[in-house]
Amino acid sequence: MLEAEAIAANRANWDDRADVHVRSQMYDVDAFLADPSDISSVVRNDLAVLAPHLPESGIEGLSLLHLQCHIGTDTVSWARLGAGEVCGLDLSPNSLRHAARIAEADGRDIAWIEGDARFASTLIDRRFDTIVTSAGTIVWLPELTAWARSIHDLLEPGGVFLIRDDHPILGAMGFEPWEIDDDYLGGGDARVYSDSGTYTEDSAGQVEHTVNHEWRHDLGEVVGALLGAGLVIESVVELPYMDWPAFADLVACEQGWTLPEGKPRIPLNFGVVARRPRD
Repeated sequence: MLEAEAIAANRANWDDRADVHVRSQMYDVDAFLADPSDISSVVRNDLAVLAPHLPESGIEGLSLLHLQCHIGTDTVSWARLGAGEVCGLDLSPNSLRHAARIAEADGRDIAWIEGDARFASTLIDRRFDTIVTSAGTIVWLPELTAWARSIHDLLEPGGVFLIRDDHPILGAMGFEPWEIDDDYLGGGDARVYSDSGTYTEDSAGQVEHTVNHEWRHDLGEVVGALLGAGLVIESVVELPYMDWPAFADLVACEQGWTLPEGKPRIPLNFGVVARRPRD
Protein backbone atom coordinates (compact mmCIF):
# COMPACT_ATOMS: atom_id res chain seq x y z
CA MET A 1 0.00 0.00 0.00
CA LEU A 2 1.22 3.51 -0.79
CA GLU A 3 2.20 5.68 2.16
CA ALA A 4 -0.53 8.23 1.36
CA GLU A 5 -3.15 5.49 1.42
CA ALA A 6 -1.85 4.21 4.76
CA ILE A 7 -2.00 7.72 6.26
CA ALA A 8 -5.56 8.17 4.92
CA ALA A 9 -6.60 4.85 6.50
CA ASN A 10 -5.13 5.93 9.84
CA ARG A 11 -6.93 9.28 9.62
CA ALA A 12 -10.26 7.53 9.07
CA ASN A 13 -9.52 5.16 11.96
CA TRP A 14 -8.74 8.03 14.34
CA ASP A 15 -11.80 9.97 13.21
CA ASP A 16 -13.81 6.94 14.39
CA ARG A 17 -11.79 6.57 17.58
CA ALA A 18 -12.39 10.20 18.51
CA ASP A 19 -16.14 9.62 18.81
CA VAL A 20 -15.52 6.52 20.96
CA HIS A 21 -12.94 8.21 23.17
CA VAL A 22 -14.97 11.34 23.88
CA ARG A 23 -17.76 9.11 25.25
CA SER A 24 -15.44 6.87 27.27
CA GLN A 25 -14.95 6.64 31.01
CA MET A 26 -11.19 6.61 30.43
CA TYR A 27 -11.24 10.20 29.12
CA ASP A 28 -14.32 11.18 31.20
CA VAL A 29 -14.66 14.52 29.45
CA ASP A 30 -17.63 15.65 31.56
CA ALA A 31 -15.68 15.20 34.80
CA PHE A 32 -12.63 16.86 33.26
CA LEU A 33 -14.67 19.93 32.34
CA ALA A 34 -16.47 19.96 35.69
CA ASP A 35 -13.18 20.38 37.60
CA PRO A 36 -11.08 23.30 36.27
CA SER A 37 -8.17 22.16 38.44
CA ASP A 38 -8.03 18.69 36.86
CA ILE A 39 -4.85 17.90 34.93
CA SER A 40 -4.79 14.74 32.81
CA SER A 41 -2.60 11.92 34.06
CA VAL A 42 -0.73 12.02 30.74
CA VAL A 43 0.28 15.64 31.28
CA ARG A 44 1.20 15.02 34.91
CA ASN A 45 3.57 12.30 33.72
CA ASP A 46 4.89 14.52 30.93
CA LEU A 47 5.56 17.36 33.32
CA ALA A 48 7.49 15.09 35.70
CA VAL A 49 9.98 14.45 32.88
CA LEU A 50 9.98 17.98 31.46
CA ALA A 51 10.03 20.07 34.66
CA PRO A 52 13.80 19.89 35.33
CA HIS A 53 14.39 21.49 31.93
CA LEU A 54 11.98 24.41 32.40
CA PRO A 55 12.62 27.77 34.08
CA GLU A 56 11.92 28.09 37.82
CA SER A 57 8.44 29.36 36.91
CA GLY A 58 7.77 26.10 35.07
CA ILE A 59 5.47 26.15 32.05
CA GLU A 60 3.80 29.38 33.22
CA GLY A 61 3.63 31.89 30.37
CA LEU A 62 5.54 29.75 27.87
CA SER A 63 4.05 29.25 24.42
CA LEU A 64 3.36 25.59 23.70
CA LEU A 65 2.65 23.38 20.69
CA HIS A 66 1.11 19.96 21.32
CA LEU A 67 1.77 17.58 18.42
CA GLN A 68 -0.73 14.75 17.78
CA CYS A 69 -3.08 16.27 20.33
CA HIS A 70 -6.13 14.03 19.63
CA ILE A 71 -9.30 15.26 21.43
CA GLY A 72 -7.44 17.97 23.31
CA THR A 73 -7.82 17.06 27.00
CA ASP A 74 -4.03 17.01 27.36
CA THR A 75 -3.70 20.26 25.40
CA VAL A 76 -6.25 21.95 27.66
CA SER A 77 -4.35 20.55 30.66
CA TRP A 78 -1.21 22.37 29.54
CA ALA A 79 -3.24 25.58 29.30
CA ARG A 80 -4.62 24.95 32.80
CA LEU A 81 -1.05 24.65 34.06
CA GLY A 82 -0.40 28.18 32.82
CA ALA A 83 1.12 27.74 29.35
CA GLY A 84 0.72 30.95 27.38
CA GLU A 85 -0.27 30.73 23.73
CA VAL A 86 -1.22 27.09 23.15
CA CYS A 87 -1.69 25.26 19.84
CA GLY A 88 -2.68 21.69 19.11
CA LEU A 89 -2.02 19.79 15.88
CA ASP A 90 -3.55 16.49 14.80
CA LEU A 91 -4.11 14.49 11.63
CA SER A 92 -7.76 13.74 12.46
CA PRO A 93 -10.28 16.51 11.75
CA ASN A 94 -12.90 14.81 13.91
CA SER A 95 -10.47 14.71 16.84
CA LEU A 96 -9.91 18.45 16.40
CA ARG A 97 -13.66 19.08 16.27
CA HIS A 98 -13.99 17.49 19.69
CA ALA A 99 -10.87 19.29 20.93
CA ALA A 100 -12.28 22.69 19.91
CA ARG A 101 -15.56 21.95 21.71
CA ILE A 102 -13.76 20.87 24.89
CA ALA A 103 -11.48 23.92 24.85
CA GLU A 104 -14.42 26.27 24.28
CA ALA A 105 -16.33 24.68 27.18
CA ASP A 106 -13.25 25.27 29.35
CA GLY A 107 -12.97 28.89 28.24
CA ARG A 108 -9.62 28.30 26.53
CA ASP A 109 -8.44 30.13 23.42
CA ILE A 110 -6.43 27.36 21.75
CA ALA A 111 -5.51 27.25 18.06
CA TRP A 112 -6.16 23.89 16.37
CA ILE A 113 -4.28 22.87 13.23
CA GLU A 114 -5.09 19.86 11.07
CA GLY A 115 -2.08 18.11 9.57
CA ASP A 116 0.70 15.55 9.64
CA ALA A 117 3.15 16.13 12.51
CA ARG A 118 6.04 15.41 10.16
CA PHE A 119 5.28 18.59 8.25
CA ALA A 120 4.08 20.81 11.08
CA SER A 121 6.57 23.57 10.26
CA THR A 122 4.97 24.00 6.82
CA LEU A 123 1.55 24.48 8.44
CA ILE A 124 2.41 26.82 11.32
CA ASP A 125 4.01 30.22 10.77
CA ARG A 126 5.45 30.89 14.22
CA ARG A 127 7.80 29.46 16.86
CA PHE A 128 7.18 28.09 20.34
CA ASP A 129 9.03 28.00 23.65
CA THR A 130 7.91 24.40 24.22
CA ILE A 131 6.78 21.51 22.03
CA VAL A 132 5.37 18.29 23.49
CA THR A 133 4.12 14.97 22.17
CA SER A 134 3.30 11.85 24.15
CA ALA A 135 1.33 8.67 24.80
CA GLY A 136 1.09 6.76 21.55
CA THR A 137 2.27 9.13 18.85
CA ILE A 138 5.27 8.27 16.71
CA VAL A 139 4.16 4.77 15.67
CA TRP A 140 1.72 6.60 13.37
CA LEU A 141 4.57 8.37 11.54
CA PRO A 142 6.33 6.53 8.67
CA GLU A 143 9.65 8.26 9.35
CA LEU A 144 11.15 10.70 11.82
CA THR A 145 13.62 12.83 9.85
CA ALA A 146 11.08 15.41 8.65
CA TRP A 147 9.33 15.25 12.03
CA ALA A 148 12.51 16.16 13.89
CA ARG A 149 13.34 18.93 11.42
CA SER A 150 9.87 20.43 11.89
CA ILE A 151 10.34 20.37 15.66
CA HIS A 152 13.68 22.14 15.34
CA ASP A 153 12.25 24.79 13.04
CA LEU A 154 9.19 25.41 15.22
CA LEU A 155 11.16 25.88 18.43
CA GLU A 156 12.40 29.27 19.52
CA PRO A 157 16.18 29.30 19.97
CA GLY A 158 16.63 27.91 23.47
CA GLY A 159 13.19 26.26 23.30
CA VAL A 160 12.64 22.75 24.64
CA PHE A 161 10.99 19.63 23.21
CA LEU A 162 9.61 16.60 25.06
CA ILE A 163 8.56 13.23 23.74
CA ARG A 164 7.27 10.62 26.19
CA ASP A 165 5.83 7.53 24.59
CA ASP A 166 5.33 3.78 24.83
CA HIS A 167 8.72 2.09 24.87
CA PRO A 168 9.44 0.49 21.48
CA ILE A 169 10.36 -2.82 23.13
CA LEU A 170 6.64 -3.29 23.85
CA GLY A 171 5.85 -3.14 20.15
CA ALA A 172 8.45 -5.83 19.50
CA MET A 173 6.64 -7.97 22.06
CA GLY A 174 3.24 -7.22 20.57
CA PHE A 175 2.21 -5.73 23.93
CA GLU A 176 2.09 -9.31 25.24
CA PRO A 177 5.37 -9.86 27.09
CA TRP A 178 7.48 -11.87 27.37
CA GLU A 179 8.32 -13.04 23.87
CA ILE A 180 9.72 -11.00 20.99
CA ASP A 181 7.55 -11.50 17.92
CA ASP A 182 8.00 -8.33 15.88
CA ASP A 183 10.68 -5.81 14.88
CA TYR A 184 12.29 -3.62 17.51
CA LEU A 185 14.56 -1.74 15.10
CA GLY A 186 12.96 0.89 12.91
CA GLY A 187 13.15 1.26 9.17
CA GLY A 188 11.02 -1.73 8.21
CA ASP A 189 7.63 -1.95 6.58
CA ALA A 190 4.47 -0.82 8.29
CA ARG A 191 2.72 -3.19 10.67
CA VAL A 192 -0.83 -3.50 9.34
CA TYR A 193 -3.69 -4.91 11.41
CA SER A 194 -7.46 -4.58 11.83
CA ASP A 195 -9.19 -3.78 15.09
CA SER A 196 -12.81 -2.73 15.57
CA GLY A 197 -12.02 -1.42 19.06
CA THR A 198 -9.56 0.96 20.67
CA TYR A 199 -7.76 1.36 23.99
CA THR A 200 -10.73 2.71 25.94
CA GLU A 201 -13.10 0.45 27.83
CA ASP A 202 -15.86 -1.62 26.14
CA SER A 203 -14.98 -0.31 22.67
CA ALA A 204 -15.01 -3.53 20.62
CA GLY A 205 -17.11 -3.13 17.49
CA GLN A 206 -17.34 0.67 17.74
CA VAL A 207 -14.68 1.55 15.15
CA GLU A 208 -15.91 1.37 11.57
CA HIS A 209 -12.59 2.03 9.80
CA THR A 210 -10.66 -0.86 11.32
CA VAL A 211 -7.34 -0.86 9.43
CA ASN A 212 -4.27 0.48 11.29
CA HIS A 213 -0.77 1.14 9.95
CA GLU A 214 2.05 1.49 12.49
CA TRP A 215 5.77 2.04 11.98
CA ARG A 216 8.44 0.90 14.44
CA HIS A 217 10.89 3.53 15.70
CA ASP A 218 13.59 2.29 18.08
CA LEU A 219 15.04 4.55 20.74
CA GLY A 220 18.25 5.09 18.78
CA GLU A 221 16.25 6.27 15.76
CA VAL A 222 14.33 8.80 17.87
CA VAL A 223 17.48 10.23 19.43
CA GLY A 224 19.35 10.14 16.12
CA ALA A 225 16.60 12.01 14.28
CA LEU A 226 16.54 14.78 16.87
CA LEU A 227 20.34 15.08 16.87
CA GLY A 228 20.37 15.09 13.07
CA ALA A 229 17.91 17.99 13.07
CA GLY A 230 20.33 20.06 15.14
CA LEU A 231 18.76 19.65 18.56
CA VAL A 232 20.77 19.02 21.74
CA ILE A 233 19.67 16.04 23.83
CA GLU A 234 19.36 16.97 27.51
CA SER A 235 17.77 13.82 28.89
CA VAL A 236 16.87 10.25 27.94
CA VAL A 237 14.89 8.20 30.46
CA GLU A 238 13.28 4.76 30.46
CA LEU A 239 10.29 4.56 32.75
CA PRO A 240 8.53 1.69 34.60
CA TYR A 241 4.98 2.95 33.97
CA MET A 242 2.67 3.79 31.05
CA ASP A 243 -0.59 5.64 30.45
CA TRP A 244 -2.90 2.81 29.46
CA PRO A 245 -3.39 -0.87 30.37
CA ALA A 246 -1.63 -2.23 27.31
CA PHE A 247 -1.58 -5.85 28.47
CA ALA A 248 -3.11 -8.04 31.13
CA ASP A 249 -0.13 -8.20 33.53
CA LEU A 250 -0.23 -4.48 34.32
CA VAL A 251 -1.58 -3.14 37.62
CA ALA A 252 -2.73 0.38 38.48
CA CYS A 253 -0.18 2.78 39.99
CA GLU A 254 0.07 6.51 40.71
CA GLN A 255 1.35 7.26 37.18
CA GLY A 256 -1.10 4.95 35.41
CA TRP A 257 -0.06 1.33 34.94
CA THR A 258 3.00 -0.70 35.89
CA LEU A 259 4.17 -4.29 36.24
CA PRO A 260 3.47 -6.10 39.51
CA GLU A 261 6.16 -7.12 41.97
CA GLY A 262 8.03 -10.21 40.84
CA LYS A 263 7.83 -9.54 37.11
CA PRO A 264 11.01 -8.73 35.16
CA ARG A 265 11.73 -5.01 35.29
CA ILE A 266 11.48 -3.71 31.72
CA PRO A 267 10.83 -0.17 30.47
CA LEU A 268 7.21 0.61 29.62
CA ASN A 269 7.73 4.24 28.58
CA PHE A 270 10.64 6.36 27.43
CA GLY A 271 11.20 10.10 27.53
CA VAL A 272 13.56 12.34 25.59
CA VAL A 273 14.06 16.05 26.25
CA ALA A 274 15.88 18.07 23.59
CA ARG A 275 16.62 21.75 23.13
CA ARG A 276 17.20 24.00 20.14
CA PRO A 277 20.53 25.77 20.63
CA ARG A 278 20.44 29.52 20.94
CA ASP A 279 21.46 31.16 17.68
